[in-house]
Amino acid sequence: MLDPKELLSNFVLLWAVIDPIGTLPVFLSVTAKHTAQERRQIAFEAAATAAGILLFFTLAGEHLLEAMGVPIVAFQVSGGIVLFLFALTMIFGESKPESELKMVKSSRDVAIFPLATPSIASPGAMMAVVLLTQNDRHPYVDQVIIAGLMLAVIFVAYILMRCAGPISRAIGSAGASIVSRVMGMILASVAATEVLEGIKTYFS
Repeated sequence: MLDPKELLSNFVLLWAVIDPIGTLPVFLSVTAKHTAQERRQIAFEAAATAAGILLFFTLAGEHLLEAMGVPIVAFQVSGGIVLFLFALTMIFGESKPESELKMVKSSRDVAIFPLATPSIASPGAMMAVVLLTQNDRHPYVDQVIIAGLMLAVIFVAYILMRCAGPISRAIGSAGASIVSRVMGMILASVAATEVLEGIKTYFS
C-alpha cells in the first residue's frame, strides 16, 4: 500500500498534469456570455467528462497497450519522454491558459472542448494515469487509491470553476501562468524519473 510520501508525490504529479488553476482563465473565457446557472452546469459537465476520460485510461490504458503488443516498459520510457516534453512547453512555451484560450473561438460545446479535454483531461494526464497504475508495479488497492486521487484533483478543478470569478480576480492570468510553469518544473522531474526507471527495468 502507498505510504504518505508516495501519496503526496502522486497527488502532486496529478495536480501538475491536470492543473486545476490553469483551467480557470479558460473557463472564464468560454463562459463569459453564459448565465450563472449555465456556468454551474458547464463546470459539472466538464469535470464529469474529464473524470470519465481519465477513468477509462486508468482502467483500460494498459490493456490497450498489451493488445497492441506494446511492452509496458517501452510505454514507461516513451510516456516519460512525452511528459517531459509536455513539461517543457509548460515552462518555456505558452502556459496552459495562454495556449488553450486560443482554442475558444472555434469551440461550440465548451464543456467538452476545450474544458474537459484538453484542459482538464490533457494528453499528459492520460499518460500519467496509465503510468501510475501499471499492474506489474502497483497492486489493485494502490490503483484504486490513485484513481481516488485523480478524482479528488478533478473535484478541486470543479470547485475552482464554480468559484472562478473571485479566484481569477485574486490571482489574475499572470498568477495562473506562474502556477502552470511551477507545475511544469515538478512534472519535468517526475518525467525524468519515469524514463530512468524504465531504462533501469529494461536493462535489468
